[in-house]
Parts: sequence; C-alpha cells; structure tokens
Amino acid sequence: MAVASFIGNTIELYDFFIYGMATALVLDDVFFPNLSPLNATLASFSTYAVAFLARPIGSIVFGHFGDRVGRKSVLVTSLLLMGVSTALVGLLPGYATLGSWAPLLLVTLRFLQGIGIGGEWGGAVLLAVEHAPRGKRGLYAAFPQLGPPVGFSAATGVFWLVSASLDEAAFASWGWRIPFLLSFLLVAVGLVVRLKISETPVFARSVAERAASRAPLMELLRCHTRELLLGAGAMAVVYALFYTSMTYGLSYTTTSLGMPRNTMLALSLVACLFLAAGIWFSATRSDTDGRRRLVLSGCGLAAVWSLLLFPLLDTERPVLMALALGGALFCLGVTSGPMGAYLPELFPARVRYSGASLAYNLGGVLGGAVSPLVVPRLQSGFGSASVGWYVSGMALVSLLCVRALPETRERELG
Repeated sequence: MAVASFIGNTIELYDFFIYGMATALVLDDVFFPNLSPLNATLASFSTYAVAFLARPIGSIVFGHFGDRVGRKSVLVTSLLLMGVSTALVGLLPGYATLGSWAPLLLVTLRFLQGIGIGGEWGGAVLLAVEHAPRGKRGLYAAFPQLGPPVGFSAATGVFWLVSASLDEAAFASWGWRIPFLLSFLLVAVGLVVRLKISETPVFARSVAERAASRAPLMELLRCHTRELLLGAGAMAVVYALFYTSMTYGLSYTTTSLGMPRNTMLALSLVACLFLAAGIWFSATRSDTDGRRRLVLSGCGLAAVWSLLLFPLLDTERPVLMALALGGALFCLGVTSGPMGAYLPELFPARVRYSGASLAYNLGGVLGGAVSPLVVPRLQSGFGSASVGWYVSGMALVSLLCVRALPETRERELG
C-alpha cells in the first residue's frame, strides 16, 4: 500500500510541478505577451497561485467523501481530475490564437488542478498510515512523502530533455507542451495501480462499527479547529520555501541573472536528491525521536538557510547555486518528512481525511498562494535579500505553530 500511495502521489505531483516549471520558463510569453516583463511574470505566477486557493476546496469536497465513502474511490477520482486538467493545458492555444480567452481558460484548468491535488495528499498518506503497523507509521508515510521530490525530478527531467533537444523558438512554440501531454499516459498507469488497492482497515472498521461522521467538515470545525489551524501554520514554510527556491528561483536565475535554462534545470535535479534525503531521514527517525521534534528542527534550519539562499544564488557560480538549492530543499525535507504521519495523527478517524487534507492545503494557501504574489514584488522593490527574510519569517511562524501542537507518535489511529 505504501508503494501504491507513492506511485499515485508521484504522478499527481508531476502534473502539479510541470505547471510551476512552465510558469517559470514560458507561460508569461505564451499567455501574457501584451504585458510588461514584470507584470507578465506577476500574471503568470498568479495563475500558479490559483491552484493553491483551490486546494482547500478540493480538501473539503474529497475529504467529505473520503470520510464518508472511503479512501480508495476518492483517490481514483482525484487522479482523473488532476491528470485530465494537466493534459488539457498542453492542448490549450496561446494568446496569439484565442486572445483573452487563453489566460481565462488557463486559470480554469489550473483551478481544476488545484481541486484535484487538494484531495490527493490526504488520501495518499492515509492509504499508507492506516495500513501501517504500530511504530512504523513514519516509515510507511515516508513513501507518499517521497512523491514530491520524485514528481518534481520527473517534471524537471522532462523539461530538461525537451529544452536540450529543441532550439529556443521550437521550445517556446510547442516543445513546452510535451510534458503536459505525457500526463495522459501517466494517468492511465496511475489508474491501473489505484484500482487494485484495497480500502484501509481503519476505515473499514469505522464503517463496520457505524462510526463514520455524517458531516465531517462541520464536526472538524466544531471539535478540532485548533489542530486544523496550527497544522496549516506548520505547513506554511514548506510551501513558501519550495516555491521560492524552485519555482521563483528558476525564474529569477534565468531572467534576472541570465543563467542558462538547462544549467538551472540540472541544478534543480541535483537539489531534489537533497529533498528526498531530508524526507527519508526525518520521516523514518520520527518513529523513534517523535514527529514534533523533527519538524521543529526543520523549521529552525529553514529559518537560517533562507537567509543564505539568494546570496548564494547571486554568486552565479553553479557549485554554490547547487548548494543554495540543495540546502533549501534539505531543510524542506526535514520539515515535511514527518508530516505524512503527523497531520493524520492529529485527527480522529471520523474526520481524518478532511482534517489532514484541509490542514495540509490551508498551509498551501499561506505559503504557496501568497508567496507568488509577494516574492516578485519584494525582489523588485528591495532586492533578493528581502525574499530570504520573508521565507525566514514564514519558517518562524511554522515553528511557533508546531511548538503549540502535541507529540502524536504514540496515538492510536482506530
């Protein structure tokens, strides 16, 4: 089950991340050619932020059915919605063909992407955690948590191959669409895997005992608001650091610094190794050292490293730039690794899908939807160092939220 949740989560995260790559590299020219460079970048990153605003809606919708009907059927639906929306971006004509309809349709597809991914993470981690034996929930949850680095590596690798194989004109004209169209194939693979999985024993027992909640969202907001809001705050730095280092960092280094696109894509692939290492280390250690302790350590590391991120990028030396990105993603991995077990453990089985998903994705609003609107303006008005201070501040907010939460590794899930 851990492997099945890893495969499905990887495919959905590939879909989600290729949009970020395209945003940084080409979407401003394709869909916003009539705007100034800064405004086109802001508009392009605003479409990126739309999905983060949609993700809590997806959490509410899919969380309701995940807590009422079951984890498996919801995961199949979220995969279809996410995959088809992603693939259609690859077929969408640009501004030169459709005019203002092009960015409007782009925003619509990005919104649907957000709805789909909003229901994905919670189901994937519950599939692993609710099948895990006692004392190994962190280990089992590490597999779906590895979905982001593997999905991001796949997205980066595909973009790198396409970029290296085509000249600039061909890449800007049609080459960037290839990673999106590959989603059709990946969805087919994911469906084969997802349709073979069984329902989790925790949910099956809940159904047998007639303990499923009739209104999971209402019960969650009435009885578990504190855990929901603090869990969301704990996740904020994960999204802020990832967006700033990988998505905006790619745009900043290739435009403002003039670094070759292929060089930065290659460095991003190297950085993903650090992310995977951080996730595996902290997720597996959380079974013995505790979830809370590892997440607090990650937040503290992120608060410090964020201040070094842009000074190292500004050197324009590939080795130091790789260190900047790799260090940022390692901090992110240490912070996010235990979250696959930590957030589900905060909530009872009756509202666990809704609670874990909504906390995770509200954190995406705080860290992932706000950052694309704030970071370009900070860099433009106050320089790159101000961006580091912004992310460091987000890390401190997350740290304070985690300090207010309890340790959960000894809790029963059933």
